[in-house]
Amino acid sequence: MFVVLLTYTAPPPEIDYAIPDHAEWLAKQYDRGNFLASGRRADHRGEVLLARPMSLGKLEAVLAGDPLLLRHLAHHEVIEFSATRTGPELRSLNEALTR
Repeated sequence: MFVVLLTYTAPPPEIDYAIPDHAEWLAKQYDRGNFLASGRRADHRGEVLLARPMSLGKLEAVLAGDPLLLRHLAHHEVIEFSATRTGPELRSLNEALTR
């Protein structure tokens, strides 16, 4: 499983202009089952994405299509972790239980 920290690197007006395309990209990733949750960071400096378990290469390919990244308006930091405890809603993704 992955936590992706997206940090904006451009002024807010440039980010705001690109957000509709980014939101459309996010919707496609949810439809494809790649993301579990996402939202804007409380400090408004970026976003947080929770990606389901997949190969790091696949995740990097998914992230490479983000319009914010393509337009050089943000960068991603990927944090990989193995879920060993989860709430009932994520039990099927608990890597410790699926081995």
